Amino acid sequence: MSEAAVLRWIAPGFEPLPPAEPMPQPPSVEELQAITDAAYQDGFQRGHADGFASGQAEVRRMAAQIEGILDSFTRPLARLDGEVADALADLATRIAGTLVGQAYRADPTLLADLVRDALDAVGTSTRDVELRLHPDDLGLLMPHLMTLDGVRLTGDTTLARGELRLHSEGMRIDGTLDARLKACLNAILDGSKSAA
Repeated sequence: MSEAAVLRWIAPGFEPLPPAEPMPQPPSVEELQAITDAAYQDGFQRGHADGFASGQAEVRRMAAQIEGILDSFTRPLARLDGEVADALADLATRIAGTLVGQAYRADPTLLADLVRDALDAVGTSTRDVELRLHPDDLGLLMPHLMTLDGVRLTGDTTLARGELRLHSEGMRIDGTLDARLKACLNAILDGSKSAA
């Protein structure tokens, strides 16, 4: 081998190594317990806050749902109250109408008094008055009504016994049992509402 082909190796210089950083000391059991406790407390507080917020939202949702259910119950009940009141009023009107009709048939002078009340409501200045009665009532009351001046008597088969209608220039009086009883019932209901 020739000298030119051989290279001489020179060992690199050794530089001193930087001072080694001290190895961190592992945490003690007490420190590990403190870190675990702090992590647990932090997780607990976050979980509690998240759970509380979520629970409040769920309670609000359930309250709204319950309110909707209660509202859906009360609306039909309110409507049903009105329907029951109307049905009871109609039934009371029919029962009272039957009883009043029987009373008028038994004592026609009651109907004669009703006719006089209706004529008084029209007033004595009106002379063009038409009084409509059921034909059977008209026959019974004719002796009582003959003295009425300026009153045209007409039989009306659409009226039941004990009913009347009075027509004058500016006034119409519906003396049907249904109309009279409904007016009485409304007066009673209005009186009970104002007393409450």
